[in-house]
Amino acid sequence: MARQAKAYIAGVYEHPTRKAVDKTLAQLHAEVARGALADAGLTKDDVDGFFCDGSVPGLGGMVLAEYMGLNLSHTDTTETGGSSYLVHVGHAMAAIAAGKCKVALITLAGRPRAEGLRALGARARGEDSPERGFELPYGPMVTNLYAMAAMRHMHEFGTTSEQLAWIKVAASHHAQHNPHAMLRDVVSVEDVLASPMICDPLHRLDCCVISDGGGALVVVSPEIAATLGDRCVKVLGQGEAIKHLNAGQVDLTYTGAALSGPVAFAEAGLKPADMDYVSIYDSFTITVLETLEDLGFCAKGKGGAFVSDGNLISGVGKLPFNTDGGGLCNNHPSNRGGMTKVIEAVRQLRHEAHPAVQVPDCRLALAHGTGGQISQRTGAATIILGGNDA
Repeated sequence: MARQAKAYIAGVYEHPTRKAVDKTLAQLHAEVARGALADAGLTKDDVDGFFCDGSVPGLGGMVLAEYMGLNLSHTDTTETGGSSYLVHVGHAMAAIAAGKCKVALITLAGRPRAEGLRALGARARGEDSPERGFELPYGPMVTNLYAMAAMRHMHEFGTTSEQLAWIKVAASHHAQHNPHAMLRDVVSVEDVLASPMICDPLHRLDCCVISDGGGALVVVSPEIAATLGDRCVKVLGQGEAIKHLNAGQVDLTYTGAALSGPVAFAEAGLKPADMDYVSIYDSFTITVLETLEDLGFCAKGKGGAFVSDGNLISGVGKLPFNTDGGGLCNNHPSNRGGMTKVIEAVRQLRHEAHPAVQVPDCRLALAHGTGGQISQRTGAATIILGGNDA
């Protein structure tokens, strides 16, 4: 019996650019919006709900709504970093169920490569955070914070650099088939370990790329979905959470996925073993390893063994992940990669991924986004998606 859904993802679009020197931020938002609406078979005049995050300068959603000529009955600018867009999917589902809108547009765009570090802003550098006065004088960088989590996981559970490297290897096997991926060369465990050490124990190839670009989603009501054919993907469950420093009593070995995942699975009435494919936020290799543990795909501390020996490679392993190459190889637009995690999960469920990485009979998929840094405060959001036959 087919599962029922409160909302459907009808359109997706990923911007092909990786360095947008000739486009403004507003242009990128408009272009991804147009692409996702075309994919859904809708127009901007059908949109009555708009969602974007706090990375949009100024008044954000108001400015973009005017720029794109949207006439709206509902807006949402929730900001949880890279998990924002998966939060927005859940909020769009709730708004649709409440009758606030029927066609919700969610957009992401950024130009960190074109603009340089200025584009990251004070928020991304942590300059407006409560601990600024204690930490900023010591100059922590994002890589330092993730390396600290990786080192702690190694200390607690015996995780190795070789095990982390397998995550990059899997991403590279998938990226070779993506003509837009920034890094298309297949790498080995030895290649990852031989790359320069950025912050012990993380090597250069343990880190994601930085790209311009963006993406968009169109979330619609069941009534609208019924008019759009069989490419609409069901939103079966969504969970969101914030893990914070807890006044200094923080465990670096788990992420907010331990909180958002169970909520999403419970709402969908499914479990990790039911998933055919996963899109996992991959700012660093350690992010993927901890997230897989926290979502229940393996026990805490067993992530190293779970990701080894090609277990994440489509057609080889038991749990194919990030078949577009992910943030580790494909793109990480505006340093907020959650959007592309949803887009690739939709491609898999539509059976529109590259033939070399398409998961056979893919019916159920999970997408997860992480915002902030896993050793500080993080936003986490998990969504469970189903294909037309799920």
